[in-house]
Amino acid sequence: MNQLLASSDPLFAHGVTGVVLLIVLIKVLIGFAVIMGSVTIMIWFERKAISDMQSRIGPQRWGPFGLFQTLADGLKLIAKEDLVPAEADRFVFKLAPYLVLVPAFITFALVPLGGTMHIAGHTVMLQVANPPMGILLMLAMSGVSVYGVMLAGWSSGSKYPLLSSVRASAQMISYEAALGMTVVTIILATGSLSTHNIVAAQAGGVWHWNIIRLGIVPFVVFLIAITAELNRPPFDVVEAESELVGGFNTEYSSIRFGIFYLAEFMNTITMSAIIVTLFLGGPAGWVPNVPHLRWVFPILWFVAKVTFFCFSYIWFRASLPRFRYDQVMDLGWKRLIPLSLGWMLIVAGFLIAPAWGFLMASLVLLAWIVLTRAFELGQGREGGTRDAVLPTVGERPIPGRVIRRFTDGEQS
Repeated sequence: MNQLLASSDPLFAHGVTGVVLLIVLIKVLIGFAVIMGSVTIMIWFERKAISDMQSRIGPQRWGPFGLFQTLADGLKLIAKEDLVPAEADRFVFKLAPYLVLVPAFITFALVPLGGTMHIAGHTVMLQVANPPMGILLMLAMSGVSVYGVMLAGWSSGSKYPLLSSVRASAQMISYEAALGMTVVTIILATGSLSTHNIVAAQAGGVWHWNIIRLGIVPFVVFLIAITAELNRPPFDVVEAESELVGGFNTEYSSIRFGIFYLAEFMNTITMSAIIVTLFLGGPAGWVPNVPHLRWVFPILWFVAKVTFFCFSYIWFRASLPRFRYDQVMDLGWKRLIPLSLGWMLIVAGFLIAPAWGFLMASLVLLAWIVLTRAFELGQGREGGTRDAVLPTVGERPIPGRVIRRFTDGEQS
């Protein structure tokens, strides 16, 4: 075990000692404090930014600029009565929030927040944990969070949360495939499953970042897929208030509702950090030659990049309408999965030889044209084309009457 840890983290290269364990404990506590503080700021930032976009004021009562409003809301939730529906499965109902919260923190622990430091003769990475298979652990935690949402809806004993959990499981599984193939593309290019090694492979400037080396397609696919995984707008069909009241957490109250709320924003920050790690070089950036402060600038670069993506999610929420459920499924299965698979084959071909890369690109383009035509024909045969025609008297339509014109063999 010590050899495995030493191969992944230089902190363990000298063996497991009391100082090493103390440093690990401090890293865990600092990581937990960082993510919890970031969540508090993120909630305030989203409420303020959306209120500005919608010409409102937003929180302003508690603290300067309403900074303490999130803490006030948290205390209010803690003080409220914790209700459990009579028809609920009590054990699963209480367990589900933690199955959503814990994976978010574990995933954040895999993210490199900066470079390295030297403490008590030990080289310490500014990262809570660096397992050799960190990317696989990240995908596993993403899958575990699906169980939390599904069990929360099922155990509530109510129809609306159950419908929401079924939607959530189908949506997350659909977009996990495109997400996984995009991650495989990055692993092929970097040759490692460690998040630290993936960041190290992008060192050397902007032109070495994966968003440039691998093209914009994997980045766009990953961004769309991770937005759907987070159930953030415009993919918030799981929590559609106009259809499902409040989604899978409708029956939750008090601190358990607060845990779901906390996990949603924690996941947003964590996945923004994952995007930065995989595509934008993590904490990489220009570092001035300032003695004893060089370790600070990578952290500042990392914070700036993550803040940009957090703001992007807020922008999406304020400006984009919600997709219909069938549109969400069509985008995942008919567009993102073929696109991510095709781009992975193209990257694999170029890693072997340029000739193989151009051959794979030609085959993928041909397959894309065939699939697009097949989807169009299938959609036409499934429902036909309907044109709504309003009957008129002279030049004025008759209100309340619609005549449908059917094609593709349908009869009126």
